Amino acid sequence: MIGLVDCNNFYVSCERVFQPRLAGVPVGVMSNNDGCVIARSNELKALGVEMGTPAFELQQWVRQGRIRLLSSNYELYGDMSARVREVLEEYSAGVEPYSIDEMFVRFDGFDDATTLALARTLYRNVRRFTGIPVCVGVAPTRTLAKLANRAAKKRPEYGGVCVLAGDDDETRHLLEQTTLGDVWGVGRRLVERLAIQGIETAWELRCADPKAIRRRFSVTLERTARELQGTPCIEMNDSDEPRQRIMTSRSFGRLTGEPSELQEAIRQHAQRGAEKLRAQQSHARAVLVFLKTNRHRKDLAQYSPSIVTELPEPTDDSRSILAAAQQALDAIYRPGYRFMKAGVMLLDLVDANREQLSLLDTPDHAADRERSERLMSTLDELNQKMGRGTVRLGVPRQNAAWQLRCAHRTPRWTTQWGELPSAKA
Repeated sequence: MIGLVDCNNFYVSCERVFQPRLAGVPVGVMSNNDGCVIARSNELKALGVEMGTPAFELQQWVRQGRIRLLSSNYELYGDMSARVREVLEEYSAGVEPYSIDEMFVRFDGFDDATTLALARTLYRNVRRFTGIPVCVGVAPTRTLAKLANRAAKKRPEYGGVCVLAGDDDETRHLLEQTTLGDVWGVGRRLVERLAIQGIETAWELRCADPKAIRRRFSVTLERTARELQGTPCIEMNDSDEPRQRIMTSRSFGRLTGEPSELQEAIRQHAQRGAEKLRAQQSHARAVLVFLKTNRHRKDLAQYSPSIVTELPEPTDDSRSILAAAQQALDAIYRPGYRFMKAGVMLLDLVDANREQLSLLDTPDHAADRERSERLMSTLDELNQKMGRGTVRLGVPRQNAAWQLRCAHRTPRWTTQWGELPSAKA
């Protein structure tokens, strides 16, 4: 059996842990640059505010004090997610993060009664030790566990915990009431194509011939059908595989065409990309740099260039990657344009432990590589211990145009010494 632990209204719940006065208040969390609503409390959903609603459309309610809109605080959310995972790992050795607010948990080797008791323990203790409310769904497969979790969240009779055996009347009743659009991995276009075949519910997909599903659609949908039948077919191995390219980019808080600000943005993205590269023990052979103007601003001149710069040799050294990125920026920059986004992509990645050295390699080159490895290792260790950005190449200016706009961000209560919560007696 496998369980899915899903945090309820995760971003808003993280904010409420440190601001209990937000309980019962309609709260929304906005996207980067405070653009639109990306997370809602149940109270905000009840007011009819949809996901993706532009923040400016809600300003009147904000001024009237009817709702609260907060800037996204990803540093806080990431830390709270890690705390939830630590609680789950106390009860299971098989915890597989699926997203920042969802984690699969192995329940192997338990009988039905013990499985239900353990699921209820997770439901209580995650809330008790982190303050984050969760729902727990348990079933023989991941697809059924997703449906069980959805039932635990939507149906009060489950009390936040739903355990499905996979082949009983309860499972059948739930699948008969579940439309295909609510099945994990079945998108809107697939729903329309299946409807033509007379398949409209999860139960009807479960009863369909898997081989016929594979012939008419895909092996992925065949796996979904078999998972609905209770046969495990989906594994979570992808997160362990190194990425083939690493992208670091961000939309600016304000439009800018200032060369120094663009250089700062590219420098930060290049350094962050190099950190990710070292974390997965890869080297990059090339660097792509791009700039984008706002295509929706018809009153402004448009120019969105990109260029690839080859590195002299595969590397994960921040200094070499940054130098190549700056060179690329100099090649594509043109004055007279106001840009809204910049990014750096590291390409043609190779495993650092299997890199093919040059026949012309010399002892001096080997010594340089060793010094570079020690320097980057020290830099990463300091940033890991003291916080990201403690040691970096170049110091970005505060309030630069490329910095994210987050006027309503709450303190990073758990990760920044200067923003720790204080108590008054």
